[in-house]
Amino acid sequence: MKIKAGIIGGAGYTGGELIRLLIHHPSADIAFVHSKSNEGNPVSQVHRDLEGEMDLRFSGDPLQECDMLFLCVGHGEAGKFLQANAIAAKTHIIDLSQDFRLAGSTPSDRQFVYGLPELNRDAIRKAKHIANPGCFASAIQLALLPLAKAGILGEVYTTGITGSTGAGQGLTATSQFSWRANNIQAYKTLQHQHIKEIHQSLRQLQPGYAPASGDGVQFVPWRGDFTRGIYTSSVIGTDLPLEELRNMYASFYADAAFTHVSESMIDLKQVVNTNKCLVHIEKQGSRAVVHSAIDNLLKGASGQAVQNMNLLFGIDERSGLQLKANYF
Repeated sequence: MKIKAGIIGGAGYTGGELIRLLIHHPSADIAFVHSKSNEGNPVSQVHRDLEGEMDLRFSGDPLQECDMLFLCVGHGEAGKFLQANAIAAKTHIIDLSQDFRLAGSTPSDRQFVYGLPELNRDAIRKAKHIANPGCFASAIQLALLPLAKAGILGEVYTTGITGSTGAGQGLTATSQFSWRANNIQAYKTLQHQHIKEIHQSLRQLQPGYAPASGDGVQFVPWRGDFTRGIYTSSVIGTDLPLEELRNMYASFYADAAFTHVSESMIDLKQVVNTNKCLVHIEKQGSRAVVHSAIDNLLKGASGQAVQNMNLLFGIDERSGLQLKANYF
């Protein structure tokens, strides 16, 4: 029996990525794809690359029967959707917005487990509903979790750059081609919305970390002139030798399905169109730099959502996620 999956908000980038993953998933079928603005239109009319792949049309009914419901709606909309719609008790929910990532952030009678498998794999397997992590949050946490586990994480200075798909499909001044091409810009300096969920996860492993505003991870995000991917670099203070740090990371991620520690410098093209996170560590004196790279639409969103679905239903964690684009 295959998992019947429904998608709410299927016209955007994350919804489109989920469709592309699920139509080839060996253990799942798409029951419906919902979109208020595209009701009745062929899915391939919006996601043009799917022409010839599927005949499904967007549905305007969000209450169709399914085993797994993915919420690919805007931030603040998932909580409203669940309050307005009576979802069947048997249905698992994975929310790709930020509405349920922070403990107690949105009133709900449903309990959501934070869906970073490298941190909460066992809890995800036993959960009913999952709050999918943010894209920058995934990349930065995966760079820092082993240090928090060892209890040695202090103040962190992180820079990270993301592709234009991280801004969503709606046209804005900073997402249109004429602005983005051959351009770069910092934004939300030291106040990115993912910082809170990063600190929440790090405190799971290192209680008391970043107790006050302004402590902990100091993050400067950048808009890049490419379409997809995230690359972060985190500077930390430590007297541990490089070999000991590498061994610490290798041990922490020994059983991780998609996170790999590389002894060679990593680059973005290694992870685009994969569900992988690659991590590399450098050391100079008393400073270490941990680099991490993910695809923001896959490990940072829809791929991780499918990984969480696999864990929820007790199937191979890698199922449907054996992806790799051409390198050039």
